[in-house]
Amino acid sequence: MTVQRMDNVAIVVDDLDAAVAFFTELGMELEGEARIEGLFADRTVGLDGVRSDIAVMRTPDGHSKLELTKYHSPAVSDAEPRNPPPNTLGLHRVMFAVDDIDDTIARLGAHGAELLGEVTRYESIFRLCYLRGPAGIIVALAEQIG
Repeated sequence: MTVQRMDNVAIVVDDLDAAVAFFTELGMELEGEARIEGLFADRTVGLDGVRSDIAVMRTPDGHSKLELTKYHSPAVSDAEPRNPPPNTLGLHRVMFAVDDIDDTIARLGAHGAELLGEVTRYESIFRLCYLRGPAGIIVALAEQIG
């Protein structure tokens, strides 16, 4: 099994409007905005009470995306801990679409990757999880199921 594609990179910001303006000025296009909250979000990222707003920006060719995230709760964390939580300002999370999330977790586990939360289902569309990868980076996996 192999990675299908790199889906997006997430950046936690404290001012979502300013971040959207910056990346728009750079030449990216706003693809969409959404409020993210609920049990699926809590369980996916391994935090309780997640409430955030996201803006998805894409490159003009449509092949690359950034997910800009403003956390309302829990409060953002400073970047000082060695392995910061998913809601740390400036933190990059890289997401990969995979064809078998369980197999991928098992293979990456052999290289020290650890789940931050659980593998969860988003509606009938995806199975999702966050892993702590090399150098403390967060790697998200998404398996399309619907």
